[in-house]
Amino acid sequence: MSPDEQQGLSRRSLLTSAGALGVGVLAAPVGLARARQAGDTGENAEAQQAADAAQPDAVDGYQSLSLDDAAIVEALVGHMWPADDLSPDGVALGIATFIDRQLAGAYGQGDRLYLSGPFRQGKPEHGYQLACTPEQYFKAGLRQVAEVSAQRYAAPPDRLTTDQLEELLHVISQAPPQPAAFALNTWFNELFYPLFVRGAFADPIYGGNRGKQAWRMIGYPGLPATYATDIVTWRGRRHPASDSPMSIQDFS
Repeated sequence: MSPDEQQGLSRRSLLTSAGALGVGVLAAPVGLARARQAGDTGENAEAQQAADAAQPDAVDGYQSLSLDDAAIVEALVGHMWPADDLSPDGVALGIATFIDRQLAGAYGQGDRLYLSGPFRQGKPEHGYQLACTPEQYFKAGLRQVAEVSAQRYAAPPDRLTTDQLEELLHVISQAPPQPAAFALNTWFNELFYPLFVRGAFADPIYGGNRGKQAWRMIGYPGLPATYATDIVTWRGRRHPASDSPMSIQDFS
């Protein structure tokens, strides 16, 4: 399979999963400009400039992720959402920023979680059963990803080739957990990936989906959320309002 075929398959798989997870969000403020964007050209660069201009109150810099954390997150989301003629890559789209804001906010700090113990072995249907906040759990997973990368490739994730990153993602998302070991597959599938999808399709006010580019890509008209009857009328076709989707900021 060629790299282009792999990219197309990844994008189709992502959008299929996104349909199941929806366009839900958790909580947090906006934006980030990364130095890597300086290398963007053509329509992607113009789209990004327009998105930045439309968000004058954007907050630069990460609020939770350290430099090492951010390097891993950017490497993963940039590979999972590659740039093409439909959108910029996942970092330019703001997915890493969305994740960072979630970790820094009430969700990442475990605002509604019971964290006082004693903790007993629970069942999967019991939901979150860890004695740490989602932010702590997320960063523990990043450290494990870094260790796996160092062991397999003698390099951190942000220094890997495209093929190596693809292989690393398969390892951390599909490898069965070992006894007494950190369950990376659970971490990836139940924490990292859901945040990744929400970051791509959330309202831009939460940091991701900059310029509403992901909404335009899938033909989603945005707010107000009163399109129940239109789901039938426009099923399988682009909604006429999706060329200019409306966000929370457009109504404020």
